[in-house]
Amino acid sequence: MKIAEGIHWVGAVDWNIRSFHGNTFSTRLGTSYNSYLLLDEKNAIIDGVYGPFASEQIERINTLIPLEKIDYIIANHGENDHSGSLPALTKLCPNAKIFGTAKCKESLERLYPQSWNFHTVKTGDTLSLGKKSLSFIEAPMLHWPDSMFTWLPELSIFFPNDAFGQHIASSQRFVDECDIASVMHEAKKYYANILWPLSGLVIKKIEALLSMNLDIHMIAPSHGLIWRNNPETILSSYLSWAKNETKNKAVIVYETMWGATTKMAHAILEGLVHQGVEASLHDIALSDMTDIITEMLDAKVFFIGSSTHGNEMLPTIAAFLHLLTGMKPKNRLGAAFGSYGWGGGAVKRIKETLETHGIKLPYDSIESQFSPSQEILEACRSLGQQVGKNHISTS
Repeated sequence: MKIAEGIHWVGAVDWNIRSFHGNTFSTRLGTSYNSYLLLDEKNAIIDGVYGPFASEQIERINTLIPLEKIDYIIANHGENDHSGSLPALTKLCPNAKIFGTAKCKESLERLYPQSWNFHTVKTGDTLSLGKKSLSFIEAPMLHWPDSMFTWLPELSIFFPNDAFGQHIASSQRFVDECDIASVMHEAKKYYANILWPLSGLVIKKIEALLSMNLDIHMIAPSHGLIWRNNPETILSSYLSWAKNETKNKAVIVYETMWGATTKMAHAILEGLVHQGVEASLHDIALSDMTDIITEMLDAKVFFIGSSTHGNEMLPTIAAFLHLLTGMKPKNRLGAAFGSYGWGGGAVKRIKETLETHGIKLPYDSIESQFSPSQEILEACRSLGQQVGKNHISTS
C-alpha cells in the first residue's frame, strides 16, 4: 500500500485479537501493526510487527524490494508488538543498521539475545536516505522509556509509533476513508487506557513539537489508521485529554451482591437525568473495564458503589478502582455509595481510595443496610440532582 511518494505500508492486520497488554485492553475491533518502507538511494524500514506476523511483513517488503537492499531499520519502540519481526528481518538483511534510543537498544538485547548492528540516536540526530531524510525525537515514557518519534521533513510525515494510534483492524489505511466518529472513539479509548497516566509528559511533548514548527501533513502511527490532511484533529484531542479537560457528564460504576447497590445506582442515575445531565451506568461485573475507563476520560464526576463483603469492597470493583486510580485522573469529583448486611466497610474503603488519589468528595456518602428503603432511594436521587445542579448541569 503506497501512502506517499516512495513510502509504502508493509505492516500486518490482526483481525482476531480481542485483548491487549495482558488482557488489560479489550480490542473488539482487532488491531494493526504498522510498518513503513521508505525507498530512496538508501532504503529504510520504520518499525517491525508482532512476531507471529513477521512472514507477512517480509512478504510485503519482498514485493517491492529484495530484503538484502534494506540499509536501515528504525526502531521507534522495542515492545514486542513492534519489534517481534526484527530478529527474522535482520537475518534476511544482515547489513542493515538499526537506529533507536539507548533504552531501545537495551530492550531489544534483553528481549532477543543476539548480535544487533545497533546505532544509538538522540533528539536532533538525522539520517540521510538520499532525496529524503529522517530526524529523530526522543519521547521517553510515551509510552515506554525507549520510545522515540521519527520525522520525514521532505514529505511532512510524522512517525510517532504508539502515539496517536488506535486498535482497529481495517482493509483501509487512512482515517478519512472510515467513519471519523468511530475512529475518534477508538483513539480516545487508546489514550484513556494507555496514555492517561502519562498526561503531564504528553502535554510537554506536544508543546515541544509545536515549538519546533513542524509542518505535519500526515501522522503515521504504528497501530490503526493513518491521519492525513487532518492531523490537527488528533493533536488537539490529545492536548484536551492530556489537560484532563472534562465534559458535563457523570459515570456511575458499581458492583452488587444481591441487587441492593443496583437499586441505589439507578436512583442516582434518575437524579442526574432529571437534572438534564449526560450520565452512564455500569455494573462492573458485567462490563468491560476498558470501555468504562474510556467513558471516564472526560467525565467530571465519578460515582463508585459496592456491596460489602468481609468489611471490604467486592473484588471486581476493588480491582477496577485500582485501575482507575492508576490512571491518575485530575480535577474530578466523586461520591461513594453502597449496601451492607450486618457490617459495613465497602463505602469507607471507596472514600479512602478516592480521596487518597486526589478525587474530591463534596457530598456525604450513602449506605443502606440490606435493601434500600424509599428514604434511602430518595437520598440517592437527591444526591444525583445535587451533583448535577451544582457541578455539571448545563440547564
